[in-house]
Amino acid sequence: MLEPSHNSELPEIPAKRYFTIGEVSDLCEVKPHVLRYWEQEFTQLKPVKRRGNRRYYQRQDVILIRQIRTLLYEQGFTIGGARQRMAGTADPVEVKPVINQQVIKELIEEIEEALTYLTS
Repeated sequence: MLEPSHNSELPEIPAKRYFTIGEVSDLCEVKPHVLRYWEQEFTQLKPVKRRGNRRYYQRQDVILIRQIRTLLYEQGFTIGGARQRMAGTADPVEVKPVINQQVIKELIEEIEEALTYLTS
C-alpha cells in the first residue's frame, strides 16, 4: 500500500521499540493532533498508553500511519474510503479517490487555452 517512492520522501524509521507522539509526528510528517484523531477513526491504530495517558507507538504503528497518510494525502481518499481500504472491505469501483479541486481548475484552464488556440 505504501509505495517505495513515498518511503524515500519520509525520514527513515529508527531501530527503536517505542516512539513518542512527537517522534511519530516527525517521522510521518503529520501533526500530533491529527495522529490522535486518526486513532479514533482507524481501529487498527492503537498505541500503548502508559503513565499519564502518554502514547507510545511501535514500529508497526508508524508503518500503519504512513499507509493512512498515503491514502489520505497522496491518493486523495476520504477518511471513510481509507478506513474501508485499510479494513480490506473496499470495493475498488465503489471507493474512488477524491479528485483535487486545484487539479480540476488546472485542467479546465488547459482545455480553455487549447480551445482558444484551435479557434484562432
